[in-house]
Amino acid sequence: MRKYNSSIKTAFLSEAGSRLTNNDYFGFVELDNYACYVIADGITDMREAAGAKAAISAVIDAFQREPGISQRKIKGYLKSANRELLQGKSYEKQKASVTAVVTDYVKFRYGHAGNTRLRLYREGRCILTTSDMSLSQDMVEEGALTQDKVARHEERNNLYAYLGREHFKPFLSKKKKLCNGDIITLYTRGIWENVDEGELADVFSEAGNEPMEECDKVEDLLLSRQPANLENYTFAAVYIEKVFTDPDQKKRIKKAVTLSLAILVIVAVAALVLYLWHRDRTQKRADMEQYFSNAQQYVEADNFLRAKEECAKALEQAQKLKDKAAADRYQTYQMCMEAVIGADDAYADGDYAGAKDAYIKAGEQARYADNAGLAYIENRLGQIRAYEQVFDSIELGDSLFEHDNYEQAEEKYLEAKAKAASIYFSDGKQQALDALEKLYEEWSAVKEEEEKKKKEQEKINEEQAAKLAADQAAAAELVRQGEEAFSQGDLDGANVFYLIAMEKYAALEDTAQIEFLNMKIAALKEKQEEVAARIEDAKALEELARLLEEQKDYAQAKIHYQYAKAIYLEIGKNNKADEVQGKIDLIDAKEAQEEKEKQKEKEEQEEKEKAEKEKAEKEKAEKEAAEAE
Repeated sequence: MRKYNSSIKTAFLSEAGSRLTNNDYFGFVELDNYACYVIADGITDMREAAGAKAAISAVIDAFQREPGISQRKIKGYLKSANRELLQGKSYEKQKASVTAVVTDYVKFRYGHAGNTRLRLYREGRCILTTSDMSLSQDMVEEGALTQDKVARHEERNNLYAYLGREHFKPFLSKKKKLCNGDIITLYTRGIWENVDEGELADVFSEAGNEPMEECDKVEDLLLSRQPANLENYTFAAVYIEKVFTDPDQKKRIKKAVTLSLAILVIVAVAALVLYLWHRDRTQKRADMEQYFSNAQQYVEADNFLRAKEECAKALEQAQKLKDKAAADRYQTYQMCMEAVIGADDAYADGDYAGAKDAYIKAGEQARYADNAGLAYIENRLGQIRAYEQVFDSIELGDSLFEHDNYEQAEEKYLEAKAKAASIYFSDGKQQALDALEKLYEEWSAVKEEEEKKKKEQEKINEEQAAKLAADQAAAAELVRQGEEAFSQGDLDGANVFYLIAMEKYAALEDTAQIEFLNMKIAALKEKQEEVAARIEDAKALEELARLLEEQKDYAQAKIHYQYAKAIYLEIGKNNKADEVQGKIDLIDAKEAQEEKEKQKEKEEQEEKEKAEKEKAEKEKAEKEAAEAE
């Protein structure tokens, strides 16, 4: 029955401010051995939103079912409220900041999430404050922002912990000892955005015995500011006039100390290991959720590189914690971020076709990652579609340009330039200008070339006329030379001249001269056949003469050679006639040589006979002489 041996006074005020409805709520319950005080600030801006009220009802209900002051129980109270908001039937998810204080009338413990605040005043001084779970407070702790600037900072309501969140992780304090005269204050952002901590400290530095009076003073300070857009505001003061004193406390303490010392040695090592393990996991999970919250904020700011980095950190922590559900979710987010980054790289490089495909794939991936970055992706795709219209006009202009359709190509390039200018697409506009410059340059060159070709054609026509006259004269000269060769009996030479002349007239397409030359060549052919027959006769005579020559019938051979020579001279084959004459001369030489050899043999025979005669006469004389002796 601690309640009746202690004294606590509680007062509060809660108003809608300049809003139509009040989404703040404060509630408390005081049981025999425990008391619970809860304040909540609804985050959802819907009219008639009941998130704060539902949260406080859930906390108090859970507290009454199982009252206690342990961290586990307070965490359970807050998680009951979180489940209530997550399961609430509303077209918009209910969210709320919350602070819950539980006391056993001797000590107290609190748990909170979001940016509702608690202050403990003792002897006129503030000795305990809570820290907001917001991006602004993180900046204060990092030294990037001073505490007095938080109330107006744009990120003060950018919370990473609050009721109504899937992965809810409240802050839970250690036990704090209460003293007679302590004052616990609880208030929402409608107060602290307009009344600074120094002014609140002044109010409670000289506080009276009635908590409602101090609440009214705080409200007077607030309203004196006359803020143009005043949020819902709630302020509660809990006066601890007398703390419960346990008559058996010393005995229980002595017994507890004795028991504790007995088992301390046994469980010290195990407790330390368990504590370290639990602290490590708790820190890892806090880091994991913070990293992922950071990633989501960076996605909203379209900073996907930083979002990917934070998501990778969250994934690493989830893997260490072996939290498969969280790891899968973070992996999906990371893949989405990587897809957007890849698409951005292609977009930055000017590869709009590749970027378009990449953004479409990234959009499909985003649907599995809570539509993270989907608005950014759709905006990029809209830009690319506008760019494609510019490129289509330029491409059509290029096609017309390639087919020398300069006027229509110019029209398409100007159309692309106007479209690019209207969407501030500087690269597309420059490409259109470059294409126009190239078009005008080539168009001008084509006009000059056409004029030049016209003049050159006129010159060529003149030259062709002169060449035609020269070719006709040359062909006529060849015909004349052919006729001259024919008249001299040089049939082969005449044929050559006629054939060359034929080629000339064929090139000139002079059919009359070609027909005339065909007649000439036909007559020449007949003459050649006649000459060929005579040549065959001459060759036959030569062959007969050769056979007679082999038989050394030189007289007949010479006669036949003379006949062949006469035929060659008749048909104008003077070279062949000279060749045959050479053969006749060779026969004459052979005859002379034979005559000379005969004469020599005759002389040698006569000398031989003379020698034999002299030898016989000598032998006879010697024989006669021998006989005479």
